[in-house]
Amino acid sequence: MITTSPSRRSFLGAISAGAAGMSLSNCGGTKQRPNILYIMSDDHTTNAIRSYGGRLESVAPTHHIDRIANEGMRLENCFCTNSICVPSRATILTGQYSHVNGVYTLAEPLDRDRPNVAKMLQQGGYQTAVVGKWHLKSEPSGFDYYNILRGQGRYNNPQLREIGNWEGEDFSKVPGDTYEGHSTDVITDQSLQWLNTRDETKPFYLMCHFKATHGPWDYNRKYEHLFDGVEIPEPESLWEDLSHRSPGSRNIGLTIDTQVERMSVKNYPTGPLDIEGLSLDEARKAAYQKYLKDYLRCVKGIDDNVGRLLQYLDDNGLADNTIVVYTSDQGMFLGEHNLIDKRWIFEESARMPFLVRYPREIAPGSVNENLILNSDFAPMFLDYAGLPTPGDMQGASFREQLNGDTPTDWRQSMYYHYWMQEYRPAHYGIRTKTHKLIFFYGLTLGMTNRPETPPGWELYDLVNDPQELHNVYDDPANAEIIRQLTAEMDRWKVELGDTDDKYPELQKLRQSM
Repeated sequence: MITTSPSRRSFLGAISAGAAGMSLSNCGGTKQRPNILYIMSDDHTTNAIRSYGGRLESVAPTHHIDRIANEGMRLENCFCTNSICVPSRATILTGQYSHVNGVYTLAEPLDRDRPNVAKMLQQGGYQTAVVGKWHLKSEPSGFDYYNILRGQGRYNNPQLREIGNWEGEDFSKVPGDTYEGHSTDVITDQSLQWLNTRDETKPFYLMCHFKATHGPWDYNRKYEHLFDGVEIPEPESLWEDLSHRSPGSRNIGLTIDTQVERMSVKNYPTGPLDIEGLSLDEARKAAYQKYLKDYLRCVKGIDDNVGRLLQYLDDNGLADNTIVVYTSDQGMFLGEHNLIDKRWIFEESARMPFLVRYPREIAPGSVNENLILNSDFAPMFLDYAGLPTPGDMQGASFREQLNGDTPTDWRQSMYYHYWMQEYRPAHYGIRTKTHKLIFFYGLTLGMTNRPETPPGWELYDLVNDPQELHNVYDDPANAEIIRQLTAEMDRWKVELGDTDDKYPELQKLRQSM
């Protein structure tokens, strides 16, 4: 059962009641409702987008993605609730946490019969489409058109499964048709083709999902010399002393060091890393440079294709009445803490880029610093469409905030739960604007068959330690803040319906620590 606080119930109720009381014509007519272009990459971190600042802004500009921020709003504190691809995508569509929508790890398909934002927009008069990376295993539902990669898909000459072209076969086994070119270009081509053939009497909702920047970062070869002679700045935490960490996270995870061996094989997609004669530290530096350059070349491909999509809107007179969102399914480590990949509750992984432009409502160059979650995306789109937010969605529309107003009852903390005990420890925690409390429980809970890992608690002071380099959980001076954060975390667990008593071994472990 999903419960909500009184303040949140009143907030969602106001939205639902207001929208339910309006016919579509009273919303301003179908033609006046905004189109929605939702552009999502894979594993693109804020640290690799110039408008977010950081160490890479001078070496890897993102002109077209930044245009969305310059002409709209940048969200500084947008987070996913489970930092891994499939669960995040399920949350974006359903407005629900993993334990509610049933997609906990990479293994579970999204139930086709479950309500999602595309279905609701479709039923509300929108023409809907998804092109590119789907990754949710089941056939998309709620879309008038789809043309999607199978699973991860491949970077070059990708295979896409198009609606209607596989009837009578097992959808999970359909390879799709091969499209010549790099996947980022192909996905844009197919998105533009759909835009050119859509029903122009209806507003559209198009999800354009790039495979990039997911590993192994097989960039378009036209960018091969993009960073020749450039030294990519290293993060301070690349050389972090991990002795401050708890046993729950200290010696676990995929690191830059693990990439040395992976990148050194002869058949590595972008060519092998030459580490002959290098010391361990020199090999780490070399692996970091190759990783970052390959990754940022993939970013360059995304940025150029975002430019193509924006140009289409300009050329066809659609820019003023189209909400444009650029985001990623989660963040990504680019060597911070000597890590690659995502999954962790740490900032670089859990924080999502979110840039949004809508000239009719959103002021150019504006910034929002409130806590926004991927569970809020669906309610926000429904709000713009003049449609009610269902009571089982756990997020809330942040349309008011895009206009510069923050509701008085907006969340002051957010709950996170990563379930997939595999190479990274299963954990949950809470983040406020000033602190982060994490419980690395390291149990499989039936989700995977990987070994369990040691448990541990960690606390970070985000004001004085924004890079999370000093775990201060064991400092007696923090006893009161730990008590407060623990109570707030448990309040969220009850409100969201994710209490430990569903898993006796987890409950027993928590009580013992």
